[in-house]
Amino acid sequence: METYLDFESPIKDLRTQIERLRDSEKKNGLDVHTAIEDLERAIKEKTTEIYQNLTPWQRVLVSRHPERPYTLEYIEYLTEGTWIEQHGDRNVKDDKAMIGGFGFINGQSVMLIGQQKGKNTKMRSYRNFGMANPEGYRKALRLMKLAEKFNKPIVTFIDTPGAFPGLEAEERGQGEAIARNLFEMMRLKVPVICIIIGEGASGGALGIGIGDRVMMLENTWYSVISPESCSTILWRNTDHKMEAATALKLTAEDMLKNKLIDGIIREPLGGAHANREEAAEILKSSIVQMLNELKEVPTNQLVSQRIDKFCAMGVVQS
Repeated sequence: METYLDFESPIKDLRTQIERLRDSEKKNGLDVHTAIEDLERAIKEKTTEIYQNLTPWQRVLVSRHPERPYTLEYIEYLTEGTWIEQHGDRNVKDDKAMIGGFGFINGQSVMLIGQQKGKNTKMRSYRNFGMANPEGYRKALRLMKLAEKFNKPIVTFIDTPGAFPGLEAEERGQGEAIARNLFEMMRLKVPVICIIIGEGASGGALGIGIGDRVMMLENTWYSVISPESCSTILWRNTDHKMEAATALKLTAEDMLKNKLIDGIIREPLGGAHANREEAAEILKSSIVQMLNELKEVPTNQLVSQRIDKFCAMGVVQS
């Protein structure tokens, strides 16, 4: 059964009409072909109208859609043959919220790393809702260093409500683990591509977000804090989350305008959840193009350009 967001109710109503017509066709043998075509045309027009005018808060909701593809689904589509997942940080344990391993994309071996949420309650709990502990970031760094050792490019998929905020995570050095990743990713001698595929919240996202190309899917968000948390801090409740979403400038368009990302990857009409296969195909095409561009850049230039790009962020010139 499909899930519809509140602002998608007009689309839901039109699809309900189509289902009723099909039921009528089966029961009464009526010819409803023309009527269904008209309704499908109306759905496309309504979907275009809605998705061309999404508010920042609505984009946040789309990024959290329960049917939206997660990292594992993208990896399974992107790679040819077997994707070889790697486990553990060689120190504490294997963090299920952070996954990674080698796979082939268009015949090229690539290290793929990303946060994984979960499709149901059991899997969300198993994956800790995509919120990595310190060992998750240390595992990610271990895999990045492994890729560097064998001169393989790195692609990261960012989709997290934030790093895990529990006491045990802080005791094991959550802040240090993320900071170490920022430092080490800046100096990696292989191409690094970072893509926000859903939620990109705080240091949890930034911990695997330093790259030569930082891209966002169209209906995603990237910010130091979620709209709900921002509203709670400023207004002591979550009632102002829509206002906070607008003020945070967290959409892909805002991030590109402020030169904090390098580009936007468009999604199928109605969002990535509306057509997972097309969304994955668009993403694959974009990754292949970026890999081809970056492999032509000399290593020393790759690192210096990456450092210069991030050092320039937030600098105000009078």
